[in-house]
Amino acid sequence: MGVIFDIQRYAIHDGPGIRTTVFLKGCPLNCTWCHNPEGKAGEQEFMWWKERCMGCRDCQNACPQGAISFSDALLHVDRRKCTLCGACEDVCHAHALELVGREMTVAHVMEEIERDTIFYDESGGGVTLSGGEPLMQPDFTRSLLETCKELRIHTALDTCGYGDTDILLGFCEHADLFLYDVKAINDEKHVASTGVSNKLILQNLRELSQNERDVIVRYPLIPSLNDDEKDIQELGAFVASLRSVKELHVLPYHRAGVEKSQRLRQSEGGTYVTHSPSIESLAGIEGTLRGFGLKIQIGG
Repeated sequence: MGVIFDIQRYAIHDGPGIRTTVFLKGCPLNCTWCHNPEGKAGEQEFMWWKERCMGCRDCQNACPQGAISFSDALLHVDRRKCTLCGACEDVCHAHALELVGREMTVAHVMEEIERDTIFYDESGGGVTLSGGEPLMQPDFTRSLLETCKELRIHTALDTCGYGDTDILLGFCEHADLFLYDVKAINDEKHVASTGVSNKLILQNLRELSQNERDVIVRYPLIPSLNDDEKDIQELGAFVASLRSVKELHVLPYHRAGVEKSQRLRQSEGGTYVTHSPSIESLAGIEGTLRGFGLKIQIGG
């Protein structure tokens, strides 16, 4: 069994061709700009749309644990009482409450995947496991990759690289491609913005590269956080030093995660809010990175 928070079909930004992206819950990083905050926690949780809520209190009345209350027109869930039974979601006719995350078997996920095999064949696509962080559910991730490979489906693993090195390298047998996120090349900035050091992440990337696996490094570009000239120069030099990595994708910041954090009732103060990088700054960064002999793509 695994805990999944989304299965996105016809994805075109998570590897080559048309893909099915399976998002696993749970992540060891706490990125302040995260655009998938619903993937951070490993367990199920509620997302609440204030703009949809009619204030009927049916959810409060339906909760057998008395875990739901309202104050100043805002919903509050007492996580000490909530058993995630879903009774509140069932009675919410406005669809303002959603239980994020569901337990699924490998067979159940494969039923979803196999619906799209015709698109993989025609586009050179396949399946991408993302999150959250797939390394947080290693047995489930391994079983999914193995089953896909038995069916000759191209597989990609999207990872932040913060995990057991042996587990990561063990996926080499079943993953055709690694999409490897480097959040910040400067360790001090990495700690400040994700909560952990990047030393293990960079070391695991070196190990992966030495195994000569197909790896695309992905760098989320966050204005005023990891986009100064020194950051970009150090990033280019590091990626260029890796044996089997010749492609780097720069992912410009967007605000999609801000509203989702609010719907999850996560602290707004812990969410880094900035602007998307300008076309001019992206062009300059692209030029700098190409100077290291790397293939650069802006966006996923």
